[in-house]
Amino acid sequence: MKAPFLPEQFAMVPRLGRWLAFSALVGGLSGSASALLLWSLDLVTNTRVVHGWLICLLPFGGFAVGWVYYRFGSSVEAGNNLLIDEIHDPKKLVPRRMAFLVLGATVATHLFGGSAGREGTAVQMGGALADRVAQVFRLDREDRRLLLMAGIAAGFASVFGTPLAGAVFGLEVLAIGQLRYDALPACFLSAILADQVTRAWGIEHTRYTIPFVPHIGLAGLASAIVAGMIFGIAGMLFANTTHALGGWVKRRIAYPPLRPLVGGAVVALASFLPGTHRYLGLGIPTIVAAFRQPLPIHDFAGKFAFTVVTLASGFKGGEVTPLFYIGATLGNALSHVLALPFPVLAGLGFVAVFAGAANTPIASTLMAVELFGIDIGVYAGLACVVAYLFSGHAGIYRAQRIAQSKHRSFPGDGEATGATGPAAGE
Repeated sequence: MKAPFLPEQFAMVPRLGRWLAFSALVGGLSGSASALLLWSLDLVTNTRVVHGWLICLLPFGGFAVGWVYYRFGSSVEAGNNLLIDEIHDPKKLVPRRMAFLVLGATVATHLFGGSAGREGTAVQMGGALADRVAQVFRLDREDRRLLLMAGIAAGFASVFGTPLAGAVFGLEVLAIGQLRYDALPACFLSAILADQVTRAWGIEHTRYTIPFVPHIGLAGLASAIVAGMIFGIAGMLFANTTHALGGWVKRRIAYPPLRPLVGGAVVALASFLPGTHRYLGLGIPTIVAAFRQPLPIHDFAGKFAFTVVTLASGFKGGEVTPLFYIGATLGNALSHVLALPFPVLAGLGFVAVFAGAANTPIASTLMAVELFGIDIGVYAGLACVVAYLFSGHAGIYRAQRIAQSKHRSFPGDGEATGATGPAAGE
C-alpha cells in the first residue's frame, strides 16, 4: 500500500525539535563559557589598570603562554582556523584542551597588557564545546559540521551581545561569497540561546550611543562609500601585516616560546612612550570615547601597530575588538573630511573595518543595527559592502576559502590570501 502523503511541514517539526535540543546544549555551554571569559577579562583589565607595573611582566607572560602551547597545545595552535578547516574537511575531533588553553592564554595576555581581542577565545570555546556535544550524541559527519558552525555562532553572539550578527557570522565566515543555509536553524538557535545565557549570568555588554543619524542623502551616501573604501583597505592592511609579521617572526625565531617573549618586550617598551597606554588591552574606553568626542587622528595607527605586534608574536585572544577600535577611531578621524557626524563615522568604522578584514559584510551590517539602532542600517550596509569589496581577497582567517571571487579578474576556489604564516591571534 502506498504510504499516505504528509505535508513537508510535518517532517520539519521533529527536525526543528532536534536542533532546538542540540542548540540549547551548545548555547548553554557557549554562553556560560563566554560569561566566564568576559568576567575574567573585566577582572584582569581592572587589575592591570590599577597596577600599571604589570606591563613589565608582559614578556614573561608571553613566554609562559608560548611554552604552554609548545608543550601541550600544538594540536590546537591553529585556533579559529582549526574549526573552519574541520567544517570544510572533517578529520578528527577538536581537542577538548582548546577551550581551557585559549581561555587561560587570553586572560594572561590581558592581565599583562597585550593588545588583543576576545572573539577568538569565545569562538574557540564554543566550537570545542559543540564538538563535545557532537561526540556524546555520536552525530554523523554532516550534523557535526552544522554543530561546529553553531558553536562558532554561539561564541561570537554571546561575547558581543549580538545574536543576529553571531548567527550570520557562523554561516558567512567559512567561505568568501557563500552561505550555508542548511545550518540556519542550528546557528540562529544557538546564537540566540547563548546570548540569553550570557546575559542570565549577569554579564552586561558595552553600550555604544549614536545620538543622531542624518536622513539619507547624496552627501551622506557618498561619504559612506568613500569611508567604506578606506575601511576596507585598513582591514586588508591589518590582515596582511599581521600574517606577514607572524611569518617573519616564525622564520627568525625557531623556539616558539621566545616569540611572544620578544613581542611582549617590544609592546612593553613601546607602552612607556607618551599616550600609548590607551593602545593596551581591549581598549574599550577609547572605543566608547570615539562616539562621544573627537580623538587624536593617529589613534587608529597606534592600536594597529600594538595589535599586530601582539598577535603576530603569538599572544592569544583574537582580532575583532582591536578591529573595532581601529575602525571607530579611524571613522572618528575621517569626520574631519567627510560629510557625516563623527559618531556615525565611528559606528561605520566599527563594523566596516571588521567586515573587510573578516569578509563578513552581512554579519557586520546586522551587528551595526543591533548595537547602534536601525537608523544607521542603510549607511552601515553600504559601508560594509564597499569595505568587503575593497579589502580584496585578504582575510584574518587563513582557512577561509574563496567560493565566489569578488570580481571576475580574480580566480575563485581557494583559500583567502594572506594565508601564509601562523594564524595570528589564535
